Order: sequence, then C-alpha cells, then structure tokens
Amino acid sequence: MAGQDRHDTWSEGDAYEAYVGRWSRTVAREFVGALRVPDGRAWLDVGCGTGALAQTIFERAAPAAVVGLDRSEGFVASARRRVGDPRARFEVGDAQALPVAGGAFDSVVSGLVLNFVPEPLRMVSEMARAARAGGTVAVYVWDYAGAMEMMRRFWDAAKAIDPAAAALDEGARFLLCAPAPLARLFADAGLAEVVTFAIEVPTVFRDFEDYWSPFLGGQGPAPGFAMSLPEERRVELRERIRADLPTGPDGSIRLSARAWAVRGTKVQGPTSRPPRPR
Repeated sequence: MAGQDRHDTWSEGDAYEAYVGRWSRTVAREFVGALRVPDGRAWLDVGCGTGALAQTIFERAAPAAVVGLDRSEGFVASARRRVGDPRARFEVGDAQALPVAGGAFDSVVSGLVLNFVPEPLRMVSEMARAARAGGTVAVYVWDYAGAMEMMRRFWDAAKAIDPAAAALDEGARFLLCAPAPLARLFADAGLAEVVTFAIEVPTVFRDFEDYWSPFLGGQGPAPGFAMSLPEERRVELRERIRADLPTGPDGSIRLSARAWAVRGTKVQGPTSRPPRPR
C-alpha cells in the first residue's frame, strides 16, 4: 500500500516483490494457517499490495471470494496479473475509509500495511466495521526493531555512515510494530478475544547480489534511502553491509525475518463508520 512519506514509496509491483514481497509470501502462509478460518468464507485483504496474501488465502483457506483493496493503482494492477482466480477482485481503495458495506466479510486481514497509514486506529476500526459479527480481523507487520534481519542490518550500517538515517529507520519510527501496542490497538477498536503471536521465517539469499540489488529498486524506506545517496556513499554503505553479513562457503547468506501478528473477533454491534476526529 502506498505510504505517506516520500521514502515510504510503494507502487511498483516487481520492485516490491524483489525486495520484501517474496518473504511476505512465506509469512502469509503461516499467518493464514494460524487464523483457521473455515472454508467457503468471504475475505477482505486490506492493502493487498501485489496479491501475496490474497494468493495465499486461495491456497490455504478455500475461500468463497477474496476482495483486495490498495491505494496504489500499480499494486492493484500487479495483483490482478498475479492472482488469476475468478473468485478474486482487486480494486483501488483507502484502508482508512474502506469502500465496502459493514458486516460484509467473514475475515478481514492485512499484511505489512498498518504501520504505514496515518491513523492506524481508523484502519483497524474500518476493518472491524467490514467484518460480520463473530468474524475474524487480523494483521501482521514486520518486527522492524528486532528480528527482521535484512532491514535491521541495512539500517545499522546506514546509521554508521550517516546519522541522518536514524530518522528513517523503521525500527525507531514504527513503535506500533510490537505485541503490546498491536493488542492495545485492536482492543481500542472494540475487538474481542485479542491475541498476538510471532511468525518467524528464514530469508536465504543465494549471494550478496541477491541481498543488495532489491535495495536499488527505490521501493520503501530503506531502498529509498539507498537511492538518495551519492554513488560513492552508496558504495560505502554496500561494502559495510557486505562485510557484516554471515556469508557461507557457497556465497549464500542465511538470515531470518520475524513478523508480529494480531487477531481479534468482531463483537455484535453497529456497522456504521466511526466518527472522524474533529
């Protein structure tokens, strides 16, 4: 989903896939499996991006239908190309003002989006509005401050060569991406039976080029920062990261990624939109 800061650019599907989309798909499989939504249900994917989560829902949950919404026209076009199931529909839409009827979906989910919206509570409240009574609302985000290693290693090196990078480091910016704040947010949105859980997946790169080249795509805060540097500083950053990575005898680099997930249940209640803050 498109971000709000110039460094939070999310619009080009292929560049996103090379950067984190491929790892998002691995996390999505664990996420959908953990939700245990029965077959034949209607799903809403908020901030659907390139369709990684939607495709996984088809593979693991046997849905009746999946609607995907994203602010980025580029991402929506990419999702339509990548997910060919006739039960899927992808449209442009704002996560903070979902263009759907209240109580229309059995499961309302979102992957790697919540921390990029200006008003996370409004997004979760809208997700709750879209869910039927007794339905599932769930989200996952990267553990930016901890065990999302490919990003953590990038930002640690970036801050070493340029202290200004600290202002862009997702670990410092997105304090929401931790179990306690996520649980509190879901409770504030009126959801019940709120639980959080970790999803950890391996992220194996065949060589340093496989690790580094996605940072040249300009999609997201870290690639945006890398491409804003003069060439000589970018080379300095690249070589500092290379020296610190655990490289195997075959040149492969084995890291891991952790996402934090939160789920809740929609309780019986009104399905009207919450009032906008004055």
